Amino acid sequence: MTDNLSISRRSANMRKIGSKNTAPEMRVRRLAFGMGYRYRLHSGKLPGKPDIVFLSRKKVIFIHGCFWHQHEACREGRTPNSNVGYWGPKLKRNVQRDSRAQEALRVQGWESLVIWECQTVDERKLRDILVSYLQL
Repeated sequence: MTDNLSISRRSANMRKIGSKNTAPEMRVRRLAFGMGYRYRLHSGKLPGKPDIVFLSRKKVIFIHGCFWHQHEACREGRTPNSNVGYWGPKLKRNVQRDSRAQEALRVQGWESLVIWECQTVDERKLRDILVSYLQL
């Protein structure tokens, strides 16, 4: 499969992708808030800057994009066929960084949950995930 965009255009598109307030993150935040849960966002004081922090529960949620964090169970989590010398190592570093952050949180006594982008599509299933994780 070849890319329909030029290298410079693809690069510009990829640079525009943000790490905060993404559509999947906003879906999780709206649902959690609507369920009565209160939280903090993007705490720089915690390893990995979790997307959502529940201080009183000592729990955090990371909302991971399937591509950027290589969701193995998802079609979007595959490595691109083009520019493999760049994407392979970059995506591998992302996964390693995620793992280190989650381990550091665990050592500090925090529980962490990863919600994948593809899991945010079905609101009912997402609600079940949140309830199961956040119940005391």
